[in-house]
Amino acid sequence: MNFKSGLLSACLLGAAPWAAHAESLADALIMTEATNPQLDSGRADAAIADEALTQARAAGRTTVNVTASAGGQQSETNQPFALVEGDAGLANAQIDVARPIYTSGRVPAGIRSAKAGIDAADLSLQDLRQAIFFDVVTAYMDVVRDLEAVRIRRNNVDVLAEQLRAAEDRFNVGVVTRTDVKLSEARLEGARANEASAQAQLESSRANYTFLVGQRPTDLVSPPDLPVPATLEDTLTVVLSDNPTLNAAKANERSAAEQVKVAKGSGGLQVDIVGQASGQEFYQDEQSPLRDTTLSALARARLPLWQGGLVRSQVREAKLRREQAKLQTQNVERQVRAQTAAAWYAYISAQQAIIASERQVEAAQVAFDGAREELSVGTRTTQDLLDAEQDLLNARLTLVSSERDSYVAAARLYQIMGSLTPEAVSAVAP
Repeated sequence: MNFKSGLLSACLLGAAPWAAHAESLADALIMTEATNPQLDSGRADAAIADEALTQARAAGRTTVNVTASAGGQQSETNQPFALVEGDAGLANAQIDVARPIYTSGRVPAGIRSAKAGIDAADLSLQDLRQAIFFDVVTAYMDVVRDLEAVRIRRNNVDVLAEQLRAAEDRFNVGVVTRTDVKLSEARLEGARANEASAQAQLESSRANYTFLVGQRPTDLVSPPDLPVPATLEDTLTVVLSDNPTLNAAKANERSAAEQVKVAKGSGGLQVDIVGQASGQEFYQDEQSPLRDTTLSALARARLPLWQGGLVRSQVREAKLRREQAKLQTQNVERQVRAQTAAAWYAYISAQQAIIASERQVEAAQVAFDGAREELSVGTRTTQDLLDAEQDLLNARLTLVSSERDSYVAAARLYQIMGSLTPEAVSAVAP
C-alpha cells in the first residue's frame, strides 16, 4: 500500500465522512495531498512524461517483426522442367530483426530531451503542489481569523448588552437620559448585525477550506510562526536556486535544446544491423511440400538526400522553440524576483502591523477601562464609553487580521522558495 492509499484508508475509517478532521495545518496539508483531484491530475501529467522516456529509448533498441501469409496459386507453363504447375497451396513467413548502431545523435538526444521533460513535469507538479498548499494555508488562516473574529464580536455583543442594562438602570434613577439608552441599544443591535455578518464570513471560509482539503474544519489551532530568511537578498538566493517554476522553465529549455539535435539527426546517416529469416512452402496434391529457406545478415545504411525541405524546416522550428524556451526562462526569473520582493515586503508590513496593533489593543483597553470608571463617577458620557468600546473592538479585529496576513505572507515566501510542506509548518517551535 502506498502513502496516498494508506492515508486515504486512515481518513475513511470513520462511520461518517466527517468522522476525521484536521486539527493542525500540517494535518490539513497531508489530507490535501491525499485527496485533492487537481494534484491527481498533475501526477498523471508527470506519469505521461515518464512514458516519453520509454518511447525515446525504444527508438534505439532492437525491433523484431514477423510477417506471414498463406493462400493458393494456379500456374501454367510450357517450360519442360517446371517445379510447380496447376493448382497449389502457398505459405510463407519472414522474421526481421533490426538494431540501430548509428543514428547521427538522434536517439541519444531524444533520450536526454525526454529526461529533461521528466524533470520539467516533476517540477511542474511540485509547483502545482506548492500553489495548492498555499491556497490551503490561506483558507486555514481565514478560518482561524474568522473564528476569532466571531468570538470577539460575540463578546462585544455581551459587553454592549451589559452596557445597555446599565444605561437602563441609570435612566431609571434619573442619572442619564433616554438618548443614552437608545445610543446603547442602537450600538447593541449594530453589534448583533456585525456578529451575523462575521458568522456568514466564517461559513464562507469553511466552505472554501472544505473544497480544498476535502473535509470540514473543526478545532483548528493557530500554527507556530514560520521563520523566514533574514533579508530579501537571502530569500532571493534561495528562490533562484529552488523555485519550482523557474527550475521547470530551465528543464524545458534543456529539452528544447536537445530537440534541435533530434531534428538534425533525423536528416543524418542511420546505420542498422539487420537479420532476416524467411521460409516458403508450396503444396500440390499429395506431393511433399517444396520449401525455400533464406537466412541473411547485413548492415543497412540510410542517408536522406532530399525530402522537400522537411528536415530543414523541422530544424528551424526546433531552434525557434529553443529560443522561445530561453526567453520563457528569462521571463519566469523576472516574475519570481518580483513575486519574492512583493511577498517579502508584505511580510515585513504585516509584522510591523502586528506590533502596532498590539500597542493599539493595549492602549484601547486602558482607554476603555478608564472610560468605564469615569462614567461611573459622572466625568464621562455613555457616548464616550461606547466610542472607547468600539475602538477596542476595532483594535482587536485589526490584530487578528494582521496575524493572519503575516502568516500568509510568510507562507507565500515558502511557496516561492518551493519549501511549503507539512513538515515545514510543523517543524518549528511555537
